[in-house]
Amino acid sequence: MTAADRLLLIIEDDAAFARTLGRSFERRGYKVLQASNQDEAAIHLKDHNPGYAVVDLKLSGNASGLACVQMLHAHDEAMLIVVLTGFASITTAVEAIKLGACQYLAKPSNTDDIEAAFGHVAGMSDLELPARATSIKTLEWERIHEMLVETDFNISETARRLGMHRRTLARKLEKQRIK
Repeated sequence: MTAADRLLLIIEDDAAFARTLGRSFERRGYKVLQASNQDEAAIHLKDHNPGYAVVDLKLSGNASGLACVQMLHAHDEAMLIVVLTGFASITTAVEAIKLGACQYLAKPSNTDDIEAAFGHVAGMSDLELPARATSIKTLEWERIHEMLVETDFNISETARRLGMHRRTLARKLEKQRIK
């Protein structure tokens, strides 16, 4: 595998975590590009063709990492994309895989976990599921995220379909900080 094959794009809005993760991958022989949002990632894709990507599910503001996954997959279907989240749910995991991610990992995940996920493209049958009950807030967030994906991340249309005011939805999305 050449150095060009080991080009990794990290899309993460937590600068300290992105820096730490990037340094760890660089020590393993990867060349690392970093972006804090979809626009920065798109700029990198103009000049580079990474074979790997790590994408945070919840980016700052109302941004979703799923839109980044969709963009990355459209850029290169062979790219191995791992989605990281501090708010794992079945709905977002399924959607991430549908949009082109090869794996979906709950935080905290380290470089070993992510690199192993790149190698498990076909999926893992020994995945350990959490034993806690799902809260009402979690169910609400899953439904909102489901609808965002369905409406291609259109806030106004999502609010209309959920039967809530657009500003109410925007406030809920702004409050939902996932790290």
